[in-house]
Amino acid sequence: MVMLILWGHALAALGFGALALAWARRAAAVGLPSRMLVAALAVTALWALAVAGIGEADLVTRVVQSLRNLTWLAAMLVLVRRTGAGAAAVYALYAATATVSALAIGCALLETLPFAATTLATLADLRLIARMLAAVGGLILVHQLAFVGRERERGRIVLIAAAIATIWGLDLLVAAADWGWGASPAVVVVRGVALTAATVFLAVPLQADRRGLSLSHDVAMRLFVATAIAAYVGATLLATQVAGRYAGDAARVAQTAIVLGATTALMTLLSTPWLRAWTKVKVAKHFFDHRYDYRAEWQRFTATLGSPGEGADPLDRRIVRAMAELTGSPAGLLLIPAGMALEAGAAWHWPEHPPEAAAGDTALFAYLSATGRIVALDQVRRGDAPEGEGAAVPAWMCTQDEAWALVPLLHGTSLIGAILLARPAVDRALDWEDLDLLRVAGRQAASYLAEDRAHAALADAARFDEFNRRFAFILHDIKNMVSGLSLVARNAERHADNPAFRADMVETLKDSAARMNALLARLSQHHRSLPEPLQPVDVAMLAARLAGARRAQHAIEVAGQGTALAQPGRLEQLLGHLLQNAVEASPADAPIAIAITTEGARVEIDVVDQGCGMSAAFIRDQLFRAFASSKPDGFGLGAYEARELATAMGGTLTVTSREGAGTRFRVTLPAATALEAAA
Repeated sequence: MVMLILWGHALAALGFGALALAWARRAAAVGLPSRMLVAALAVTALWALAVAGIGEADLVTRVVQSLRNLTWLAAMLVLVRRTGAGAAAVYALYAATATVSALAIGCALLETLPFAATTLATLADLRLIARMLAAVGGLILVHQLAFVGRERERGRIVLIAAAIATIWGLDLLVAAADWGWGASPAVVVVRGVALTAATVFLAVPLQADRRGLSLSHDVAMRLFVATAIAAYVGATLLATQVAGRYAGDAARVAQTAIVLGATTALMTLLSTPWLRAWTKVKVAKHFFDHRYDYRAEWQRFTATLGSPGEGADPLDRRIVRAMAELTGSPAGLLLIPAGMALEAGAAWHWPEHPPEAAAGDTALFAYLSATGRIVALDQVRRGDAPEGEGAAVPAWMCTQDEAWALVPLLHGTSLIGAILLARPAVDRALDWEDLDLLRVAGRQAASYLAEDRAHAALADAARFDEFNRRFAFILHDIKNMVSGLSLVARNAERHADNPAFRADMVETLKDSAARMNALLARLSQHHRSLPEPLQPVDVAMLAARLAGARRAQHAIEVAGQGTALAQPGRLEQLLGHLLQNAVEASPADAPIAIAITTEGARVEIDVVDQGCGMSAAFIRDQLFRAFASSKPDGFGLGAYEARELATAMGGTLTVTSREGAGTRFRVTLPAATALEAAA
């Protein structure tokens, strides 16, 4: 115990000494009186050093302790006079507390004289009574000090008051222990540790500049809990000391029972949601002008809304949770629009709601859309609600006692939904702070919800657009086949007696039937096309097959050789588009040429016609745009899809044309190596 007392009070002396030096340099900079505050810190450091070095019972320690009380009273009086908040009764209490502290010094000095034992015992009792009275008076004055000062200095003064209250609270604890059963080393040990912790209260104001210090709700809550736990532990130690003195042979058993019971009770209290909520409400009510720490609440609110990812709740559930956590509500229910009504949607910890909640309510939707009011359901139950509100709220909502408030989610002038909040653990009525915070948070949540719905609508539109795009390509292929068959039918009127033409016509019909079957497969919901791998393709053979299939439509000449690294199906589709465009653009007696050349690592495929040609402006602005066509019945997709197919295979598609002189489309693809071609 001796070493613990020494180390605890030595650290406290070091902390208060460092604070005295720091406040001597910075107190003027933060706008508070410095001289008496520095003196009080210095005397407190000397007293803690005396306790550590020469002991609690030494005359010097007792005298310095009373001097410490007097200097703190003087520092507090300077603060009170500076703020102009003092009254006659307050000054009288300062004088009485100072007199009692001086009386403690007199008693300590008289105890050194050679009086009788009974006289010395009486003086010791008077000294302890004087110490307790001084501590009680100091605590009353500290409570008054905590509520004075200008707004920008209020946070600093509260922290200083908390430090002084810790010092005098510990004095009262030690004096009461000495009065009850004599010197208690355990209580002195606790005081040393608590004094060291109290230096934090005085260090924080030094970190702020002239703009002022604002103690956050979270810090105040933690300090309050830490102080309460320290007091709880101190009371437990006192109880064990009392048991050790008066329980006799059962002292050890009683002390064990006290420690176990106190520890169990403390853990139970700390894990109780109601107690946490009650403590938060009381701290906000008695330490701050406003219930909410708006900066911290808004940061938590936006963090909850904007935390998607794997395993995270959906946005609508996160919105309900964020709104509920603002007011400490344990649950929430999102009501979403269904036509011109509101029906139950996502829930966060909400119990099973009645079927009526899913049926929708048009009156509530109309009321919230028109007024945008936050509905306090307790007012509706009492009949104190504004006119029209009681009739708009559905019966199932009023019959659920846990339903506390209904917050509309307005985006602009549109009602995106509403959130039904459960009653907080500490029941209270909605006030202006709740209404203001929920109104702003509701609009923010509505913007998130509206954006999410807009994204969903865009995704649906994109899926429909993709479907329409694919269907447009299929229609383009059907149009090409119809055009080819129509051309074959027209040529059949002139060449039906030619056996070669009939053979070509049969091949054309077979090719068209195969392409139609392929289109039907693409339209089938069970069709899942697999991407073709890049492989060597004999371009001349493929071109000859395509030319043969279209011989009944138009004369096509193939020249050259080359093996390209491509996807056979895509290359066939690409050349089919170019040939179809060439057939439609060429006169009947002007053959189409397919020229294949190999230039190093590239294979070039030219599709040349002698048709009407195209202008440079059309090629630049229209040719490769989807749905842009110069033909009355064209879809404008042939050249667009041909370039997309060439790009997908690692190639390019270029065009050279002149009006009245024809067009050359050039497809450039990677050439297959000799080993790939041989394989």
